[in-house]
Amino acid sequence: MEDDENVGRMLELLARLSALSGKPIPTSALGRLRRTTSAALRTGAGLVVGRIRGREGIDAQVIERLVLSMGELKGIAMKMGQILSYMDTTLPPEARELLSILQTHSQPTPFAAIEATLREDFGTRADLLLAELVRDPVATASVGQVHRARLPGGVDVAVKVRHPGIEAAIRADFRSASIGRSLARLFAPGSDIDEFVAEAEARFLEECDYAQEAQRQSRFATHYAGHPVLTIPAVHAEWCSGRVLTTSWHTGVGLDAFVRHATQQERDVAGRALYEFYLGSLYRHGLFNADPHPGNLIFEAHGRLVVLDHGCVREFDRATVSALADLSGAIRAGSDARLRAALEELGVRNPDGPGFDVTRRLLRAFFEPVLTPGVRPMVAPVSLNMREVARSKKSMLLLQLPGNLLFLFRIRFGLYAVLARLGAKLDWQALEAELSGRN
Repeated sequence: MEDDENVGRMLELLARLSALSGKPIPTSALGRLRRTTSAALRTGAGLVVGRIRGREGIDAQVIERLVLSMGELKGIAMKMGQILSYMDTTLPPEARELLSILQTHSQPTPFAAIEATLREDFGTRADLLLAELVRDPVATASVGQVHRARLPGGVDVAVKVRHPGIEAAIRADFRSASIGRSLARLFAPGSDIDEFVAEAEARFLEECDYAQEAQRQSRFATHYAGHPVLTIPAVHAEWCSGRVLTTSWHTGVGLDAFVRHATQQERDVAGRALYEFYLGSLYRHGLFNADPHPGNLIFEAHGRLVVLDHGCVREFDRATVSALADLSGAIRAGSDARLRAALEELGVRNPDGPGFDVTRRLLRAFFEPVLTPGVRPMVAPVSLNMREVARSKKSMLLLQLPGNLLFLFRIRFGLYAVLARLGAKLDWQALEAELSGRN
């Protein structure tokens, strides 16, 4: 009966999100504040630091209002909801379940606006695409929405179209100081806020550029061509633009449905593939996909794992990748000397400063699943002790960790959370050593 009630609540919330269709995304800082951006983000940050925990369960209506607000605003607010849904494992399951709606659904853009974008970008050719394009979106994300279509040659494709006004909305979000504080609190406690926010703004704005995403997705597809498990959907460049991304269609199930029926061996194979993609891509190719949430994964019937969405990608030069590999090896070896050397390589301005002990504890928390050898299940990460970090903030600021590093490390928690839900059992330490090339 309880499961039926939860399903009913989810369906009702999806219907309420769909009913918001046609309302334009507010794109001014004042307009977004009036649509309760600040309230949504304060609530989101509150979820992280425990302001609405400690109850017997959680008030579902509070979460439903949060989902509706974030789904209407899209942009950074919606991304924070996605992150909370799979990274913050201290939340009650019912809260994470409701927030997980934001992984694939938000207020949809009306089809008339979708059609207008396609006609503006492709001219008369758009008729060929629109002829067999399904009007109802299969997914509505924070930056764009996806429609299924069939190309003139008979190839089934996914057509992702950017929401009108979303780039202006994201820029408006970053003009709000409260958003900077909330993001830093969620990703990079104790970091230089200005530096971290500049990094986050650059990454999120890049997601609006579908031409760049097409290039990055093609690079990932080249790197993983012939892989026994991983599939990156092919890009159909002739149907791509700065606002439209067209890729091959893939059919399968999501993470939770896969877990319900998969054998342990199938889970282990998928777990290794996910680790190889998200962290192996960094170590081997200098590319880091910073959006490992479950909504970007499709498990196909024949055992292949499809990774979607390559908009939020950070590229690192070889020197930085080598330094990150050195950092991983130093933490696993428990060597303070190697850790100081790696931090200096990474541009830390005061690697032996008074914040070193705090930073070492913080980094060990980020790398905790790979500190112990042997085959074991991935344990869902526990949120960092924010009070302890806050008490040590002054020391950490003296060390001056670059904001982009904490953004990268915090995303590891997202991968760990997905792997924990997957139930894969592997020697995570050996896998990290293999991919990084450091013992």
